[in-house]
Amino acid sequence: MGKVVMYSTVSVDGFIADENDQVGPLFDWLSSGDIPLDETGEVKVSQASYDYTRPYWDQIGVTVVGRHLFDMTDGWGGKPPGGIDHVVVVSHRPMPESWDPETPFHFVDGVEAAMAKAQKLAGDRTVEIAAGDVGGQVLAAGLVDEVAMDVTPVVFGSGKRYFGSVAAQHLLEDPHVVIQGNRVLHLRYRVRR
Repeated sequence: MGKVVMYSTVSVDGFIADENDQVGPLFDWLSSGDIPLDETGEVKVSQASYDYTRPYWDQIGVTVVGRHLFDMTDGWGGKPPGGIDHVVVVSHRPMPESWDPETPFHFVDGVEAAMAKAQKLAGDRTVEIAAGDVGGQVLAAGLVDEVAMDVTPVVFGSGKRYFGSVAAQHLLEDPHVVIQGNRVLHLRYRVRR
Protein backbone atom coordinates (compact mmCIF):
# COMPACT_ATOMS: atom_id res chain seq x y z
CA MET A 1 0.00 0.00 0.00
CA GLY A 2 1.30 3.44 -0.91
CA LYS A 3 1.67 6.34 1.45
CA VAL A 4 -1.03 8.92 2.09
CA VAL A 5 -0.01 12.55 1.60
CA MET A 6 -2.17 15.56 2.48
CA TYR A 7 -1.28 18.35 0.06
CA SER A 8 -2.05 21.86 -1.12
CA THR A 9 -0.47 25.16 -1.96
CA VAL A 10 -0.97 27.39 1.08
CA SER A 11 -0.46 30.99 2.18
CA VAL A 12 2.10 31.68 4.90
CA ASP A 13 -0.80 32.18 7.32
CA GLY A 14 -2.32 28.77 6.57
CA PHE A 15 -5.08 29.36 4.00
CA ILE A 16 -5.72 27.50 0.73
CA ALA A 17 -8.23 30.09 -0.52
CA ASP A 18 -9.90 33.25 0.68
CA GLU A 19 -13.44 33.46 2.11
CA ASN A 20 -14.85 33.48 -1.47
CA ASP A 21 -12.87 30.41 -2.58
CA GLN A 22 -10.50 32.60 -4.61
CA VAL A 23 -6.85 31.55 -4.63
CA GLY A 24 -5.46 34.89 -5.73
CA PRO A 25 -1.66 34.76 -6.04
CA LEU A 26 -1.29 31.32 -4.36
CA PHE A 27 -0.44 29.66 -7.64
CA ASP A 28 1.88 32.35 -9.02
CA TRP A 29 4.75 29.92 -8.44
CA LEU A 30 3.31 27.78 -11.26
CA SER A 31 4.21 30.53 -13.73
CA SER A 32 7.40 31.79 -12.09
CA GLY A 33 9.97 29.87 -14.07
CA ASP A 34 10.91 28.62 -17.51
CA ILE A 35 10.76 24.82 -17.03
CA PRO A 36 7.49 23.24 -18.27
CA LEU A 37 5.97 21.11 -15.49
CA ASP A 38 3.62 19.14 -17.73
CA GLU A 39 3.08 18.26 -21.37
CA THR A 40 0.88 21.32 -22.01
CA GLY A 41 3.79 23.68 -21.37
CA GLU A 42 1.36 26.13 -19.75
CA VAL A 43 2.72 25.56 -16.26
CA LYS A 44 6.33 26.70 -15.95
CA VAL A 45 8.32 26.62 -12.74
CA SER A 46 11.88 27.01 -11.52
CA GLN A 47 14.28 24.10 -11.89
CA ALA A 48 14.16 23.48 -8.12
CA SER A 49 10.35 23.32 -8.17
CA TYR A 50 10.39 21.03 -11.21
CA ASP A 51 12.91 18.67 -9.61
CA TYR A 52 10.65 18.35 -6.55
CA THR A 53 7.16 18.54 -8.06
CA ARG A 54 7.44 16.37 -11.19
CA PRO A 55 8.61 13.22 -9.34
CA TYR A 56 5.95 13.82 -6.65
CA TRP A 57 3.20 14.08 -9.28
CA ASP A 58 4.49 10.93 -10.98
CA GLN A 59 4.06 8.96 -7.73
CA ILE A 60 0.38 9.88 -7.28
CA GLY A 61 -2.11 7.18 -8.22
CA VAL A 62 -5.25 8.74 -6.75
CA THR A 63 -6.30 12.12 -5.41
CA VAL A 64 -9.10 12.37 -2.84
CA VAL A 65 -11.09 15.62 -2.91
CA GLY A 66 -14.29 16.96 -1.41
CA ARG A 67 -17.42 17.64 -3.40
CA HIS A 68 -16.92 21.39 -3.00
CA LEU A 69 -13.57 21.31 -4.86
CA PHE A 70 -15.02 18.97 -7.48
CA ASP A 71 -17.93 21.37 -8.11
CA MET A 72 -15.69 24.46 -8.14
CA THR A 73 -13.43 22.96 -10.82
CA ASP A 74 -16.35 21.40 -12.71
CA GLY A 75 -14.58 18.08 -12.19
CA TRP A 76 -11.61 19.30 -14.22
CA GLY A 77 -13.71 18.60 -17.34
CA GLY A 78 -13.69 14.87 -16.58
CA LYS A 79 -9.91 14.57 -16.75
CA PRO A 80 -8.00 14.20 -13.46
CA PRO A 81 -5.51 17.03 -12.92
CA GLY A 82 -1.76 16.58 -13.31
CA GLY A 83 -2.01 13.27 -15.15
CA ILE A 84 -3.35 11.44 -12.08
CA ASP A 85 -5.12 8.16 -12.83
CA HIS A 86 -8.19 8.51 -10.56
CA VAL A 87 -10.02 11.02 -8.39
CA VAL A 88 -12.15 9.92 -5.43
CA VAL A 89 -14.78 12.51 -4.51
CA VAL A 90 -16.08 12.52 -0.93
CA SER A 91 -19.73 13.48 -1.25
CA HIS A 92 -23.06 12.83 0.42
CA ARG A 93 -24.65 13.53 -2.97
CA PRO A 94 -24.46 11.22 -5.98
CA MET A 95 -22.43 12.13 -9.04
CA PRO A 96 -24.05 14.84 -11.16
CA GLU A 97 -26.70 13.45 -13.52
CA SER A 98 -24.89 14.84 -16.55
CA TRP A 99 -21.58 13.29 -15.45
CA ASP A 100 -20.11 10.54 -17.63
CA PRO A 101 -19.78 7.48 -15.33
CA GLU A 102 -16.92 6.18 -17.50
CA THR A 103 -14.58 8.94 -16.33
CA PRO A 104 -12.00 7.96 -13.67
CA PHE A 105 -13.93 9.79 -10.93
CA HIS A 106 -15.43 7.80 -8.06
CA PHE A 107 -18.08 9.26 -5.72
CA VAL A 108 -17.96 7.90 -2.17
CA ASP A 109 -19.84 8.82 1.02
CA GLY A 110 -17.42 9.49 3.90
CA VAL A 111 -13.65 9.71 4.31
CA GLU A 112 -13.14 6.13 5.51
CA ALA A 113 -14.89 4.73 2.42
CA ALA A 114 -13.00 7.22 0.25
CA MET A 115 -9.67 6.10 1.67
CA ALA A 116 -10.49 2.41 1.19
CA LYS A 117 -11.45 3.06 -2.45
CA ALA A 118 -8.41 5.30 -3.04
CA GLN A 119 -5.95 2.80 -1.59
CA LYS A 120 -7.43 -0.02 -3.65
CA LEU A 121 -7.14 2.07 -6.83
CA ALA A 122 -3.64 3.38 -6.03
CA GLY A 123 -2.03 0.08 -5.11
CA ASP A 124 1.54 0.89 -4.11
CA ARG A 125 1.35 4.44 -5.48
CA THR A 126 0.70 7.56 -3.39
CA VAL A 127 -2.81 8.55 -2.32
CA GLU A 128 -2.96 12.34 -2.27
CA ILE A 129 -5.57 14.01 -0.08
CA ALA A 130 -6.54 17.58 -0.95
CA ALA A 131 -6.03 19.81 2.08
CA GLY A 132 -9.04 21.58 3.54
CA ASP A 133 -12.05 20.03 5.22
CA VAL A 134 -11.65 16.54 3.72
CA GLY A 135 -7.90 16.55 4.33
CA GLY A 136 -8.47 17.60 7.94
CA GLN A 137 -10.97 14.78 8.42
CA VAL A 138 -8.51 12.22 7.03
CA LEU A 139 -5.76 13.61 9.29
CA ALA A 140 -8.08 13.47 12.33
CA ALA A 141 -8.88 9.83 11.48
CA GLY A 142 -5.14 9.03 11.70
CA LEU A 143 -4.89 8.07 8.02
CA VAL A 144 -2.31 10.63 6.80
CA ASP A 145 1.36 9.62 6.59
CA GLU A 146 2.80 12.95 5.40
CA VAL A 147 1.78 16.59 5.15
CA ALA A 148 3.07 18.38 2.04
CA MET A 149 2.77 22.14 1.60
CA ASP A 150 3.81 24.49 -1.15
CA VAL A 151 4.01 27.67 0.94
CA THR A 152 3.71 30.90 -1.02
CA PRO A 153 4.57 34.43 0.11
CA VAL A 154 1.05 35.77 0.54
CA VAL A 155 -1.03 36.53 3.64
CA PHE A 156 -4.81 36.12 3.33
CA GLY A 157 -5.77 36.96 6.92
CA SER A 158 -8.81 34.69 6.72
CA GLY A 159 -10.31 32.10 4.43
CA LYS A 160 -10.32 28.33 3.90
CA ARG A 161 -7.85 26.73 6.28
CA TYR A 162 -5.25 24.19 5.12
CA PHE A 163 -6.25 21.76 7.88
CA GLY A 164 -9.97 22.50 7.62
CA SER A 165 -11.73 22.43 10.96
CA VAL A 166 -9.29 20.13 12.78
CA ALA A 167 -9.72 20.91 16.46
CA ALA A 168 -7.21 18.49 18.02
CA GLN A 169 -3.44 18.71 18.20
CA HIS A 170 -1.45 16.59 15.73
CA LEU A 171 2.32 16.34 15.94
CA LEU A 172 4.51 16.28 12.86
CA GLU A 173 8.17 15.31 12.58
CA ASP A 174 10.75 17.89 11.54
CA PRO A 175 10.47 18.60 7.81
CA HIS A 176 12.32 16.03 5.72
CA VAL A 177 11.91 18.12 2.56
CA VAL A 178 12.67 21.86 2.42
CA ILE A 179 13.16 23.20 -1.10
CA GLN A 180 13.08 26.83 -2.14
CA GLY A 181 11.69 27.59 -5.59
CA ASN A 182 10.60 30.86 -7.18
CA ARG A 183 7.67 32.26 -5.15
CA VAL A 184 7.32 29.00 -3.18
CA LEU A 185 8.81 26.93 -0.39
CA HIS A 186 8.15 23.18 -0.75
CA LEU A 187 7.82 21.47 2.66
CA ARG A 188 7.06 17.89 3.67
CA TYR A 189 6.50 16.55 7.18
CA ARG A 190 5.90 12.98 8.33
CA VAL A 191 2.97 12.64 10.72
CA ARG A 192 4.17 11.51 14.14
CA ARG A 193 2.52 8.22 15.18
